[in-house]
Amino acid sequence: MSLIVNIVGSPSADSRTLALSHSVAAKLSGQGFEVETINVRDLPAQDLLWGRTDSPALRDAFALVERARGVVVATPIYKAAYTGVLKSFLDLLPQFGLKGKIVLPLATGGTIAHVLALDYALRPVLSSLGPTHVVAGLFILDKLLQRHPDGRGVDIDPEIAGRLDLVVADFVASLRSNVGG
Repeated sequence: MSLIVNIVGSPSADSRTLALSHSVAAKLSGQGFEVETINVRDLPAQDLLWGRTDSPALRDAFALVERARGVVVATPIYKAAYTGVLKSFLDLLPQFGLKGKIVLPLATGGTIAHVLALDYALRPVLSSLGPTHVVAGLFILDKLLQRHPDGRGVDIDPEIAGRLDLVVADFVASLRSNVGG
């Protein structure tokens, strides 16, 4: 079974982004993948901000990413960019920390004005970490996501749900066609 690491870059404990990432993780688990989540907000803030890459928590997170074949990166968009907590984590990954991996970027945001943030802010950083492929991601307006009370799931606008299914299917197809990667 192939490992997919789900990196969630939301600083909020009960965010729509986290609920969305749980929903995507469930879809991937249903397709036979093992999915582990790194909720960056739960990593020690001092380790992230002071660059303590030798801390046990960061070493464990980096080892999980290293073992993965695929990585889902989910973030809210604030002020036209991905979150600072995610930036801190990605900055501390080794230079080629995504080498040989297929990556799926996902973003949520409050305005359509941020729809290109995946392409001009997040994708270049992900690409610089050496992945085999960064598949087409998806930006979803917050108002099109309704969290379940348990925080583990989300109801998605039907049109957007169809688009999410397509990007997840592309991600899965890329993982399966990159068997030796």
